[in-house]
Amino acid sequence: MKKYLFLLIIMMAVSPSIAQQSLFGPKESVVSPQVHADKSVTFRLFAPLAKEVQITGDCVPAQTLNGQEVQGSVKMRKDSLGVWSYTTPALDPELYFYWFLVDGVRVNDPQNIFKIRDVNTNMDIFLIGDAETNPYIVGNVRHGTVSKVWYQQAGAQRRMTVYTPAGYEDSKQKYPVLYLLHGMGGDEEAWPMLGRATQILDNLIAQGKAKPMLVVMPNGNISQEAAPGEKAGLPEQPNFNLPRTMEGSYESSFGDIIRFVESHYRVKADKKHRAVAGLSMGGFHSFWLSANHPDWFNYVGLFSAAIRNPKADSPVYQDMDGKLKALFAQKPSLYYIAIGNKDFLYKANKDLRAKLDAHRYPYYYRETGGGHIWRNWRIYLKEFTSMIFKD
Repeated sequence: MKKYLFLLIIMMAVSPSIAQQSLFGPKESVVSPQVHADKSVTFRLFAPLAKEVQITGDCVPAQTLNGQEVQGSVKMRKDSLGVWSYTTPALDPELYFYWFLVDGVRVNDPQNIFKIRDVNTNMDIFLIGDAETNPYIVGNVRHGTVSKVWYQQAGAQRRMTVYTPAGYEDSKQKYPVLYLLHGMGGDEEAWPMLGRATQILDNLIAQGKAKPMLVVMPNGNISQEAAPGEKAGLPEQPNFNLPRTMEGSYESSFGDIIRFVESHYRVKADKKHRAVAGLSMGGFHSFWLSANHPDWFNYVGLFSAAIRNPKADSPVYQDMDGKLKALFAQKPSLYYIAIGNKDFLYKANKDLRAKLDAHRYPYYYRETGGGHIWRNWRIYLKEFTSMIFKD
């Protein structure tokens, strides 16, 4: 043992890099992901004993299964040192995610420290472009403040994320408010992290493309106090299907959120200066909140929204036609519907548009490619926030 230790010390003294490679193989010098000047990206993984390695994510071509767009995957190639690699074509400015499949087992990139949690999945991420071409990159602009705030809703202590625009602390100005709601399985960290909401708002406001506003991002799971690991007690694993999901309690108690915001922040507390928007389940909440309270919001955004829940029998979800009539009688300034043409909720949104068209209710429609994905929801948020609070 002493002999081997002595040899190791000599090797490190002569060449630390040689000693490191001898101990650990080439993995310590592996670079992944590597973004090239032409915006192509090379991924690498040191796995000399693996029989097959694939990369999957939205940086590789998607696949279609039963008419629905699903995540694609590409086989990587192994070199003589046991390093697997794959290089993409040139990629557009965007935020991308990926992970590896090593002999069928999901593995995160050990060389990439930038990861995001989506419900119970950790994904590696990278960005292409610069702040001029990609609104999801931190720009050299004045930044707003992001706070994690505890409040009372439905008799329980709960947590929300609140974005206040640059200059809020130093002024006496009152601001409009966007209530931004996440999808099923998400929480109050979804829009700030996966949706890049704070970067989008910072950059748009600095460019004069969006009005300064507060963005309130509550936890939309009425049975959950806060994101996993943040509530009282021992940390619990994230769960996609939580109790009391989309059964009326959240909409019935949403007034608690509005009252808290309007009593704790300098905001313009009237319909003209309130907006609500959300993705998937959050779009479902936005749809029914605005339908049940036509005097609450002047701007409504439905991003790949669920419209009906066949298992819910709450009065909140009854009399859709009558509630839509009352809502549009109040003439909201913007009723925004957006969805990908391969989204599994596409038909539900098409049916909603047919209903609105039949009554000549005005709305704005945005259709993109792709399915039920964050890439689309970030696009919708960027567009929606550039359209609200302008009148």
